Amino acid sequence: MAAARCCLVLLLLCRCSVSVLGTGPPAAPGPDRQAAAVDSGHLTAETAEEKRREEASPDDAGTDQQDASGPETPVPLSSPEPKDDFQEELVIRPLHSGDIYASFQFRTLWETDFTRGDKESHYRLFPKSLGQVISKFSVRELHISFTQGHWRTMQWGQPFLPSPPGAELWVWFQDSVTDVDGMWKELSNVLSGIFCASLNFIDSTNTVQPSASFKPLGISNVTDHRFLRYATLPREIVCTENLTPWKKLLPCGSKAGLAVLLKSEKLFHSSFHSQAVHIRPVCQDWQCKTTSWELRQALNVVFDLHTSGQGKREWTLFKMFSRTVTEACPLASSSKIYVDITDNPQGEQFELSPASHLLSQAVVLGDRRTFSVYDLTQQVTFGTVRSLNLLIRWKSSEGYIHYQPSKDRVRPHLLEMLVQLPPNSVTEVKVQFERALLKWTEYTPDPNHGFYVGSSVISSLVPSIVAMDTNSTLDRPLFSSFFPCKEESSYFVRIYTEPLLVNLPTPDFSMPYNVICLTCTVVAVGYGSLYNLLTRSFQIEEPSPGLAKRIANIIRKMRGVPPL
Repeated sequence: MAAARCCLVLLLLCRCSVSVLGTGPPAAPGPDRQAAAVDSGHLTAETAEEKRREEASPDDAGTDQQDASGPETPVPLSSPEPKDDFQEELVIRPLHSGDIYASFQFRTLWETDFTRGDKESHYRLFPKSLGQVISKFSVRELHISFTQGHWRTMQWGQPFLPSPPGAELWVWFQDSVTDVDGMWKELSNVLSGIFCASLNFIDSTNTVQPSASFKPLGISNVTDHRFLRYATLPREIVCTENLTPWKKLLPCGSKAGLAVLLKSEKLFHSSFHSQAVHIRPVCQDWQCKTTSWELRQALNVVFDLHTSGQGKREWTLFKMFSRTVTEACPLASSSKIYVDITDNPQGEQFELSPASHLLSQAVVLGDRRTFSVYDLTQQVTFGTVRSLNLLIRWKSSEGYIHYQPSKDRVRPHLLEMLVQLPPNSVTEVKVQFERALLKWTEYTPDPNHGFYVGSSVISSLVPSIVAMDTNSTLDRPLFSSFFPCKEESSYFVRIYTEPLLVNLPTPDFSMPYNVICLTCTVVAVGYGSLYNLLTRSFQIEEPSPGLAKRIANIIRKMRGVPPL
C-alpha cells in the first residue's frame, strides 16, 4: 500500500510539472507568472496566439518578415496547442426545508483515443493514473461513486447525479476483451488502491450483469451486455481517505478554484454526501467527427439547517465550507457558481448577496430552471475584496427551530420549535432515534421496565375571554399572579406532557448468576476431589477380634498359655 501511495505522489508531481511548462489557456496571468514564462524560454499566451496566426496566413507572415528590418532574433518553437480542457462549476439550490444543496461538477476533456491501443505518455490535465487504467484494462466507460447517507427525494427533490448508499461501480469494457470476469476483478483491485476503498471485496458473489439497464452514457455502439459488469458495496463507509485521492485527480488539486471549498470536516458533517467519478467517450462537435474522453468528477452534499447549531435560516459559503472562494483554477477555461433562483424570481423568499446581474436558464430534469451566475474568471465578481462569500438569507420565516444534538454520557438532545397552531387542529411531532446498548453498570435495578424520557414542555399565549390586567402591583390572590401578563388579550400557559417510556435492548442479567452457580459447582466438585486425593493419607488396620476370642485369650493368659 505504501508503494502504491508513493507511485501516486510521483504521478501527481509529474503532472503538476507539465502543467507549469505547458502553454494551456491560463486565466489572466500576473506579472510574476509572465516574467517566469519569459525567463524559462517558453512562449506566453499572446506569443502563442501570434504564432498560430502566422501559421494560418503564411503569405501575410512572409510579407511581414520581408518588410521587417534589423537582425533576426531566434524565436523558440512553441509546443502544439493542448487538446484538453477543464471546467468547474458549483450549483447551490436552497431547499424549502431551509437546508442547502450544493453540487460540484469538474469536467476534464482530452482529445485522444485509447481504443486504438496507442499508449499516451504526455498527460497535462487528465490524471495519468486513470488514463493508464483505461488503456490497460480496455475500458470503454467507468462509473464509480461513494455515498454516505440516503437522498430524501420527497423533501429535496431529484439530485443532479443519483447514487446509492455505499460504493457503486459499473464498467463497460471494449468488445476486444476476451476474459471480462478476470479483467473486472483486476480492475476493481486497482481502483481500490487508487481511491483507498474496499473495492477489492468485489467478486462474483456481489457482481451482476444487467441486460436492460445501465446503458452506455457516452458514444458507443456496444449493445452486448456481456461486456458490462455492475457491483455495489452497501456497507462501504465514506471517509477522508476516499476524498483525498478524489481531490488529487483535479488539475489544481485543492489549492485553487472551487476545490478549496472541499473541506472534509464540513463535508462529512452533513445530512448527505456523495462523490463520483464518471469516464466516458463524448463527441466534440455536432457531427461527431472528433471524439474526446470526458472525466467528470461530481460531489453532492446537503447541509442540514438544524444540525448547524442555530435556528436562523441563513447560509453563506463560509458557514457551509468554512472557507471562501478567492480565485478560479488557473488551468480552468470556465469557473462559475450557479445559484438556483427559480422559486425566488423577485426575491420574495430569500435575499442573495452579492447580487449578480448575469442570469442563465437551463432545462434540468425536465424542468426549466433559472440561475444567478457568478463567473470566477472575471475580477468584477470579487469586487473590491479578494474573496467571494455568497449569502442566502430567507426573508419570511415560518418558525424558529433550535436543535442541539446530544453527546454520549455528556448532554441530552434539545429541540425547540416556535410554531403557530390553528384552532381545532392536531399537531404531531415525530423524532427518529436509534436504540443503543448501554454499559452494564448503567442499567437500573429493573432494566426490563424501560427508561423514562422527560416530559415535553409547551409554552403558549392563549387568547383570553376577558381583558387581562397588566399591572402586577395590584393586590390579588396569589394563585392568579405567578406568571406576568404583558398583553390584555392573552395569558401565558405552560403545559407538560407525560414522560415517555422507552424500551432499550436489555441483556439477560440472569445469565451471570447461572454462570456463577455452574462455575462454582464445577470448581467445588473437581477441586474438592483433587484436593482429597492429594492431601489424604491411607493406613492398613487389622480387624479387631471377636468377643469369644477375647475371652479365650484372657483365660489362656491366666493359665499361662500363649494367646491364640
